[in-house]
Amino acid sequence: MFNYLRKRFTSHIRERSRRRARLVSKDGRCNIEFGNVEQSKFVFLVDIWTIILDLRWRYKMTIFISAFLGSWFLFGLLWYVVAYIHKDLPEFSPSINHTPCVENINGLTSAFLFSLETQVTIGYGYRCVTEQCATAIFLLIFQSILGVIINSFMCGAIMAKISRSKNRAKTITFSKNAVISKRGGKLCLLIRVANLRKSLLIGSHIYGKLLKTTITPEGETIILDQVNIEFIVDAGNENLFFISPLTIYHIIDKNSPFFHMAAETILQQDFELVVFLDGTVEATSATCQVRTSYIPEEVLWGYRFAPIVSKTKEGKYRVDFQNFSKTVAVETPHCAFCLYNEKEAKAKEKKGYDNPGFVLSEVSETSDTKM
Repeated sequence: MFNYLRKRFTSHIRERSRRRARLVSKDGRCNIEFGNVEQSKFVFLVDIWTIILDLRWRYKMTIFISAFLGSWFLFGLLWYVVAYIHKDLPEFSPSINHTPCVENINGLTSAFLFSLETQVTIGYGYRCVTEQCATAIFLLIFQSILGVIINSFMCGAIMAKISRSKNRAKTITFSKNAVISKRGGKLCLLIRVANLRKSLLIGSHIYGKLLKTTITPEGETIILDQVNIEFIVDAGNENLFFISPLTIYHIIDKNSPFFHMAAETILQQDFELVVFLDGTVEATSATCQVRTSYIPEEVLWGYRFAPIVSKTKEGKYRVDFQNFSKTVAVETPHCAFCLYNEKEAKAKEKKGYDNPGFVLSEVSETSDTKM
């Protein structure tokens, strides 16, 4: 009993460690870390716009709030300094004929409120700049210009984050598993993909990369070596009519990296199949890319996908997403090499072969009966 539990625990830990070692997660995020980058971190500040767009929402909103509050408070201090230098504050007991730089600034709080009203152009009319101080007029102009810049940048970053095509990519989903079965008399690897919105992706193109560790004839070990995987849809892999779920497939022939794999050995392989779908969003004309990946445990040999599209009595087409990732066991050759040899043997049976060494000689009939 103890040995059995130990084996189960060991296999579970091995499976978990193997599942973690994937470059692309199921939702398309890349699991990679950069170390010892020679470029200075200040180089990335040149492209501050991309940095802001790539930030998570919690950090973006923190920067958004801090930028406005910080500018309001900073200029509030400057307005307080102007009032302090000009002796407009009540503690200086200004005379009745004294004209302040800014009307009704009595302390730091009122200076902060005036800074907020100036930058966001509220203008309640209670506090206003007079023509007494050139410094106050210059500060008013400078804060107004800087406020427009901050407002344009931060609001533009929020709008760009909301409208990014990455959000559209979340409504494109792939099947949980890939399957291997016969399709059109050929052994194929099949994946199902669906568009959850009624709006189309224009000019969609789908392709794949097989990531594995290879050793060159020179003895060099290449980690994450990329091999192109061509996927086909019955209507072609270019400009997909992506209104209903599609089943894409890769033909496992002699040029396929899956040709030498078998049902018994595929789980022992070390690879990661990354699938990409590129397209243009119909509503915004922005390009987007959807990614997912499959490891050997997620490739089911001898299965096909259950039907998902049906037609109702009213003549409407219905897509049942309950069967989207559902698979059905089917009879499948346990390797592509066996299917190829089987087809080759059947083809030879239907053919005749001439023997060039065979010569047909005519024999004349003679009669040995004497009359």
